[in-house]
Amino acid sequence: MNDTTEQETPRRKKVLLIDDEEDFCFFVKLNLEKTGKYEVITTTSGETGLIMASKEHPDLVLLDIIMPDMNGGQVAGLLLDDANTKDIPVLFITAIASRSETQSQDGIIGGRMFIAKPVTAEELEIKIDSVLHE
Repeated sequence: MNDTTEQETPRRKKVLLIDDEEDFCFFVKLNLEKTGKYEVITTTSGETGLIMASKEHPDLVLLDIIMPDMNGGQVAGLLLDDANTKDIPVLFITAIASRSETQSQDGIIGGRMFIAKPVTAEELEIKIDSVLHE
C-alpha cells in the first residue's frame, strides 16, 4: 500500500507595489519574494499601477503617496471607484508619516493603513501579514 500524499503548497499572495523609487521597488520585491509567501509585481507609475491592479487583481496594493505622475491618494481613490479593484486592500508606504506616528496609531491615519519609510523587510512582512490576516 502506497500512502504518499502530495503536500499542497499554499498559493503565494500577489502584491502590487506602486512606488516611483526603483531601488525601493527592487528591495521590496527581493525581500518579500525571498520569504516564499509573496509574488511581487512593481511599477513606478500610478497610471500603470491602476492598469496592473485591474489586470492582475493582486491580494494587496502597496502604494507610495508622493509620486510625480499621480499621487497615492488619487490612485487609491480610483482603485476604490473601480468595481474590479475596489475590494483590494491598500497599504500606504510613505516617508511623510513618521514611524512614531504610524506606530502610535496602529498604522492607521485618517482611516487608511500606513507604514513609514524607511521600513525593514521584517516590518513590512509583519504588516502585510496582518493586513491579509495571515
